[in-house]
Amino acid sequence: MTKKPTIDYLMLIILIGLLIISLLAVYSGTGQYTDGQSFYFARRQLIWYIISIVIMIAVAYFDYDLLEKWSVYLYILGILLLIYVRFFGIERNGSQRWMDLGFMDLQPSELMKIFLVIYLAAIYKKYGTEKLSFLKSIPLVLKTVTVLAIPFILILRQPDLGSALLIAVVALGLLFMSNIGNKMVACIISVITSSALLFVYLFSQHEEWITGFFKPHQLGRIYSWINPAEYTMDYGYQLRQAMLGIGAGQLTGSGFNQGHQVQSGRVPEAHTDFVFAVIGEEFGFIGASILIVLYFLLIYRMITIALKTDDLFGVYICVGIITLISFQVFQNIAMTIGLMPVTGIALPFISYGGSALITNMLALGLVQSIYARSKDYMFSSENELAA
Repeated sequence: MTKKPTIDYLMLIILIGLLIISLLAVYSGTGQYTDGQSFYFARRQLIWYIISIVIMIAVAYFDYDLLEKWSVYLYILGILLLIYVRFFGIERNGSQRWMDLGFMDLQPSELMKIFLVIYLAAIYKKYGTEKLSFLKSIPLVLKTVTVLAIPFILILRQPDLGSALLIAVVALGLLFMSNIGNKMVACIISVITSSALLFVYLFSQHEEWITGFFKPHQLGRIYSWINPAEYTMDYGYQLRQAMLGIGAGQLTGSGFNQGHQVQSGRVPEAHTDFVFAVIGEEFGFIGASILIVLYFLLIYRMITIALKTDDLFGVYICVGIITLISFQVFQNIAMTIGLMPVTGIALPFISYGGSALITNMLALGLVQSIYARSKDYMFSSENELAA
């Protein structure tokens, strides 16, 4: 069998496409902030992209199997970084999420996403591939909840509800792909559905019972999502302006750097959380569709790599990373068009920022490492492979 290249060039081509879109959107979305230095943010984004791609390639050459032994130490490191940020982190806009490294501000919650995937993948691999009964599934579920709870609470206290929900979704996606029994899956779905319905009931009938669990701005985002017309001048302002811009883009968009909503500064954070509004207004339905197709191709490529991986640890890492990137894409685009409440989740590979971009590239580097070390047959148990 011929040796595979370490780098999956199809994925690299997709990333180049995302890079071009990111630079155009960041440049256009920051015109009102730059005071004559129109290339400042785009230039910094390009630098972060170059650094991130180098990190991705370096990780691709790294043997991911070694991470199985280090998984618990990486998890502990992530917890310690979150605790450090809790007491000594940089505070911005009421949130304490960053560490000052001098040359950049690091957001430990971003690294925790990858460390959690690796640690859960190592845990699930030990349980093998044989389906577990309901009773035997209970210890695995409890272990997953315990592993998730510590970083979830620490991130929630920053406060960063978006990242906390993200790691919960990643853990849930991995748990559903593990070998827990079907009855346990049905039980978990029932608990989640019942909890969601209970939350809706309490929020609508006994609002005072739950408001104490949320910060005022988080409640405002929920209110503006449920009733956007009533909150267009405060919490719903950003969403309203973004939707007006995307609607104005129509089929082909208003043109690069010509979006009225974006260029007038009516869409706050247009280069970070609401960067999709820039694409929708200035490049229209066609531009937004091209971006979504690139995401689809990236996710599809990772799925094919997972299906060809013969190592269960590698499969679980791929599943975790697929869930991680897919949910970020869904949540960011959905919140920008009003389908989901506004959170601080950035659009992967497009939004301006170093920590999130490096984390996502590091994740793709792990997938590349798995691709380079997988064989050209569907994954199966180690006993079957040995035979």
